[in-house]
This record gives sequence, structure tokens and C-alpha cells, in this order.
Amino acid sequence: MGKRLKIAFITAADARDKRIRSGTPYYMAKALEKHCGDVFYIGPLNSRMEKLTRFLNDVSLKLFSKGYAYEHSILLSFAYARIIKSKLKDESFDVIFAPVASTELSLLATDVPIIYTADATFSLISNYYPDYFSRQLKISREEGNYIEQSAIRRADLLLYPSNWAANSAINDYGALESEVNVIPYGANIDDYPDKETILNKKKTIKCQLLFLGVDWKRKGGEIAFETLLELIKLGINAELTVCGCIPPDEFKHERMTVIPYLDKNDEVQSQKLQELFLKSDFLLLPSRNEAYGVVFCEANAFGLPAITTDTGGISGVIEEGVNGFMLPLNARGNEYANLIQNLYEDEEMYYQLIKSSRETFEEKLNWDIWGKKTKTLINQLIK
Repeated sequence: MGKRLKIAFITAADARDKRIRSGTPYYMAKALEKHCGDVFYIGPLNSRMEKLTRFLNDVSLKLFSKGYAYEHSILLSFAYARIIKSKLKDESFDVIFAPVASTELSLLATDVPIIYTADATFSLISNYYPDYFSRQLKISREEGNYIEQSAIRRADLLLYPSNWAANSAINDYGALESEVNVIPYGANIDDYPDKETILNKKKTIKCQLLFLGVDWKRKGGEIAFETLLELIKLGINAELTVCGCIPPDEFKHERMTVIPYLDKNDEVQSQKLQELFLKSDFLLLPSRNEAYGVVFCEANAFGLPAITTDTGGISGVIEEGVNGFMLPLNARGNEYANLIQNLYEDEEMYYQLIKSSRETFEEKLNWDIWGKKTKTLINQLIK
């Protein structure tokens, strides 16, 4: 074993809070602690400049009916750089690790090697969510691209969970291919059943569909609802559980159950979420936009295959026919229903899907694998 590294873990928010970015920074830090070295949290940053940039956003909305993307502000980047530099000077670090931290990194001057990871670039996000960015000032797009470009150039190692994001770093921002690596993120959960339990899992008497997401529209809730109705027409005794959001009033059905919110930080609610994964037959998420989808990793831990959309970075986590299926973006409920019917009615095929979903989690979609691969890259970087 080599020496344990001293890692400066930079995030504007508190990475020890599992509610931040669905817990991804939290689990990254824990994986780095386990496999790479001692993690020192350089955050939350608590800059007063954030209040000013939020105020500028409010003023812009009132005057121009367009927002100012304060989280991608050069003013905020300057402030973060000063705070981070001050916190770094008291320790001698071997490496800086910065998840989804382009604004934190873009103006940071340091000799410490930097590792930057994100599930998407600014260019991807700004073009992928046109409704949001069409309501932003032009300067926000310019500042956002500048910040992303600067962060990528300052980084010595770039980690992305999908080729979708990695290719954008190379093609849109000129990242060196030698510095870009693709390592899938893992499941943001602490407890999951052992493999034997999953391999003894069978399909339920009723076809249980789980829709899990905080944004009904963006996650394709309307199509999930259509799928339920189409399955019923096909004679499949199906039920849909919606967790994480409240659908609009027009989406109601006696075979649909709504659980508005479950908090992973609460032990009882976390256990409820695990039960949902265990009792479901499919994770149904016809997402319209998805940068990656850690929820697919979590589902696979329970042997739960995903039925989703071929969009964004989803192909970085879903392998067609192995741990789920991806339909075209224009597919509607009838196409999802036909696929689910075929899988559900073929017991052998469905069992193999349970098995391969869990195997994919164990071999690829967990934070231990991510931590070991990241350790290798860090050692190569600082040797």
C-alpha cells in the first residue's frame, strides 16, 4: 500500500449533506476516503457574493424578464477562488478533487494537481435544456462557457460518467483526450440486499412499475401514465407507483399510487425507498432530459431493470438488454407498454434481466469500482 493522499475536496455546498445533488458528492468523498486517502472538505464556501449575484438575477427578471445565472457567474468565481485559496494555504495537499465545480475552479490559481468531474458540460446543459436557458441573459451563456472552458483547462485530470459528457469536453472545450476518462458513477445508497436475495427474486403477481423523480414533466411522467393505461388495455394487471413528485391533477387512476417525497437521510423513509425497489418489476422513467441517472444504478442494486429513453448520458449507465432498455425520445406509452408486456410475460427472459441488472451494478455501477479506478488514475497523475 502506498501512502494515503491528502485530498482537498472542493464544493460550494456542504458535500457531507446527502441532499446535495442527490448525494453524489457525499458518496464520491466516501469512496475517495476508502480507496485513495484522507479527504478534507473545502466547503461550504458561504460567499457573500452569492447573495449579490442572486440579487442581480432578481433585478434582471424584473427589468428584462430574463434571469442571470448566478451559479455560473464570473463574480462568484472570483469570490470562490479567494475563499478556496485561503483554505488551501494552511495544509499541503497532494491533489484537489472538485465534483461539479466549474465555478469553484475556473479562476483558482494553484500548483496542486486538480481533478474535475461532472456529469455534463455547460455546453451540453445549455443546449439540452433550451427552455431554461432561453429565459437567461446572453451574458449568462457567455460566462457559463468561459467558466467551463477555464475549469477544464485548469484540471489535470477529467472524469466523466458517460461518453456523452466526455466527448463534449473534448469537442466543445478542447480538452486533451489523454486527460479525459470515463468512469460511471455509482448508486447513492448505503444498504441494499445481498446477491443471493436478488437472485431469488421473482416477478410479482401484478406488474409493478416504479416512477422515481422530482420533476414529473422532465422525467416523462405523462408517458409513464400512458404506459400504465396501455398495459391495462393489453390485459396486464399493472400498477404504477409515483415517488418524488405530485403529478398534475389530470393524472389520476385507481392503479396509481403517489408518494410525494422520501428523504434518504431519514432511516425510516430510506427503508421505504428500498422496499419500493424490491417490490417493483421495472423502473419506468421515460426521461425527456437526463445528464446521467444515478437512480438507474440504485435500481440495478436491487436487480431492478430500467425502461427509459435513449437521451443525454443515459447510455453511459444503461446497456441495452442487459440492465434495461432505452426507447427513442419520440416513443409513447403504447411502445413502452408493448416492451414491458413482452418482458413481463417471458419469465425466463425477465429472470435473466434481474440477474444481469444486479451483475452490472456489482461490476460497474457502484462507488467501490469508481473509487478503485479513480485511485489508479490519481496515482498515475502524481507519480
